[in-house]
Amino acid sequence: MTSTVDAQTIATPAGPLTLLAHGDVLVSAGFNGAVAEMFARLPAALRALPLRAVDDLGKPAQAVRDYLDGDLLALDAVPVDQPGTPLRQRLYVALRAVEPGTTISYAQLAERAGLPRTAARAAGSACAQNLIAPFVPCHRILPSSGGFGGYYYGSPVKEWLLTHEKAV
Repeated sequence: MTSTVDAQTIATPAGPLTLLAHGDVLVSAGFNGAVAEMFARLPAALRALPLRAVDDLGKPAQAVRDYLDGDLLALDAVPVDQPGTPLRQRLYVALRAVEPGTTISYAQLAERAGLPRTAARAAGSACAQNLIAPFVPCHRILPSSGGFGGYYYGSPVKEWLLTHEKAV
């Protein structure tokens, strides 16, 4: 494992996508271009490491390019790691299993994680705290009441991702 957290920002049609990796594992990704802000959300052990800008993160960056080119499963091949309770980790695993181009409700996400449908609030909280969008695809979760719901990086980004996936 490297002794740094490496960062790269990639231009996408949805806006700048910043990736942070520790070794071969993606620890943060988001559509804001704000490396320092994303670094500040990492666990203390990772924040204790030096942050280093790189030109190419390798596999995660290539996965983004492939995803944008139409290989919607490319992001699934990148190992990710983020903090969370065992329950939250179950929700993140269930999130990664939601197929591109499809959407489910928060209650359905809870159910897929082996939780009762009444755990929709926990599913919503996991999405809100997700550090690795779109690799952990919380954009595929919609409220059962309709609409796009909230998204940490804004509804236009969520809408672009869903439209891109459905178009492919």
